[in-house]
Amino acid sequence: MQFRHPELLYALFLLLIPILVHLFQLRKFKTEAFTNVAFLQKLNIQTRKSNSIKKWLVLLSRMAAIAAIVLAFAQPFITQSDSATREKETIIYLDNSFSMQAKGSSGQLLRTATQDIITNIPEDQTFTLITNTDTYRNTTVKNMRNELLQLPYAASQLSETAITLRAQKEFSRDQSKDKRLIMISDFQDNGEAYQLQTDGVEKHYVQLQPVIKNNVSIDSVFISQRKSGSIALTVALSAGEKKDINTAVSLYNGDQLLAKGTASFDSELTTTVVFDIDTKEEIAGRIVIEDPLLAFDNTMFFNINKSQPIKVLAINGANSDYLSRIFTAPEFEYKSTNIKNLDYSSIPDFNYIVINQVSEIGVSLSGALNAFAKAGGITTIILDSNADATSYNNALSSLGNFDISKSETTKRLVTTINYDHPVYKDVFDARIKNFQYPSVSKSFAIQGGDALLRFEDGSPFLSYSSNFFVISGGIDVANSNLQSSPLIVPTFYNMSRQSLQLPRLYMPVGKNTTYDIPVALQEDDILSLEDMLDRSNTLIPLQQSKGNKVQITTSDSPSKAGIYNIKLSDNTVQQVSYNYSRSESTLRYAALNTGATDHYNTSVEDLFDEFKTADSVQSLWKWFVIFALLFLVLEILILKFYK
Repeated sequence: MQFRHPELLYALFLLLIPILVHLFQLRKFKTEAFTNVAFLQKLNIQTRKSNSIKKWLVLLSRMAAIAAIVLAFAQPFITQSDSATREKETIIYLDNSFSMQAKGSSGQLLRTATQDIITNIPEDQTFTLITNTDTYRNTTVKNMRNELLQLPYAASQLSETAITLRAQKEFSRDQSKDKRLIMISDFQDNGEAYQLQTDGVEKHYVQLQPVIKNNVSIDSVFISQRKSGSIALTVALSAGEKKDINTAVSLYNGDQLLAKGTASFDSELTTTVVFDIDTKEEIAGRIVIEDPLLAFDNTMFFNINKSQPIKVLAINGANSDYLSRIFTAPEFEYKSTNIKNLDYSSIPDFNYIVINQVSEIGVSLSGALNAFAKAGGITTIILDSNADATSYNNALSSLGNFDISKSETTKRLVTTINYDHPVYKDVFDARIKNFQYPSVSKSFAIQGGDALLRFEDGSPFLSYSSNFFVISGGIDVANSNLQSSPLIVPTFYNMSRQSLQLPRLYMPVGKNTTYDIPVALQEDDILSLEDMLDRSNTLIPLQQSKGNKVQITTSDSPSKAGIYNIKLSDNTVQQVSYNYSRSESTLRYAALNTGATDHYNTSVEDLFDEFKTADSVQSLWKWFVIFALLFLVLEILILKFYK
């Protein structure tokens, strides 16, 4: 038993008053003469014994009444737990990711959770609310009602580690307060660890799960084949369970319906639908399915813009026919010239330059290439194996800080590929160990840069540094068989692609993405992204002008999926698309109710009912008032009826 006002218990010293009164009460007796003294003496003895018992009963009843009154004013109470009387700090994490669009027994999981929070938390109770995108500090339901009812969905979900770190920043350092972290989510099984131990924080898990888990989603869109005047556009879809009913898949260009297809999941959980698209016109594409469970993955946006060829210049000191076979229209705009006829003023007009076995790189060419690299251009320098190493050193030391030490005359095989470099990252399905190794008869020993290809002795054959690729020996047919190797096409193709990274069919929302827009900006010009459907949703992305192109980088913005116009003043340069990640489309959930924690619930209402029970306080002061009255009545009865 505990007391709200324990200091009032000092009033129990008042019990001394009736004790003193009864101990020191003096009664004077008057002597009277009677004839039968013996009879009076016997009556007197009996009366004194009776009075003594009565006095003790009156004393006890008065002391009990006083004690009960004092205890009543001290307001005694009992609790269900030791923590019931301690002050508490409450932080609620409310998962507002797209998977919370799924429907539970009472509607969408997020809307059910917000309504339960509003219903079960007292209006004036202070708490902190954390969502995947925002933090509302020291607020109340009364102040947060509208925000909770209109809480938007977010494209990402915080891990428990991130939630705990954010919560620890919000909790005070007052050790006398109990700290409660309530996590309300569906807790998808995405490989993240749950139920992590955190010192000083009492974690409560509320796992909400949908009634139906068979979600159908559009996972990706890609070009699977290019034909003359058309492309094959493949749509990949997945379902949570096999089903007999087909799903309709619609292809739109803006608001115009171009084609329809059907996706079947009767035998497999994944399938594809292929559309043939005419490439003569630009397409602001949209793939749409109808699935009632989750809405965010029913639409995927993409763009097919007017072809922007990469401008390639080959400056030749040797035969370059193999380059003309690699850099073909319409993807490339290829030009070849020899060093003697080179127009230096035209170099900034290109995106990618190949120095093809030029025996000497002069000061003028070196300076032009340096300026070209600073503007974002990419250059591949193929060394002439018959040249003198000293003729290259001065130029290459300033172009990427390379150093040429000596000439190697032993024939060597190129056996090692750096699969992590962007040039080769998506070329091979697996890291192969045996393939048709190209060989080089004469080459130079190169130091500096990152090696993409290495000889069998570990020395570099192809290196990269500061927008310069250097091939350490000539690849003409007399010195190497690289031209007949399957490695040559992806190598030169992807090196050229580094010079102009055009936007892909679509980019992911919320991730770092970099792409180039082939436009030259004047001073004070700037590019902006404008939502095609909501022109008020306009943002200025991080951008860097690099000669004849602008490099755009996006991360947290745009935060909304859709097609965006890239605007220069009032003109639309081209369009790009952004889509939400499909990581939450698969409705698999972590098993939290395994006994690892006692603080597990499946509804917000049940959790707060437990809190009310654990924090409930049963007041006893009314009982002590009743006891005081009973003892006072008892005293009256003793005085009146006890003889």
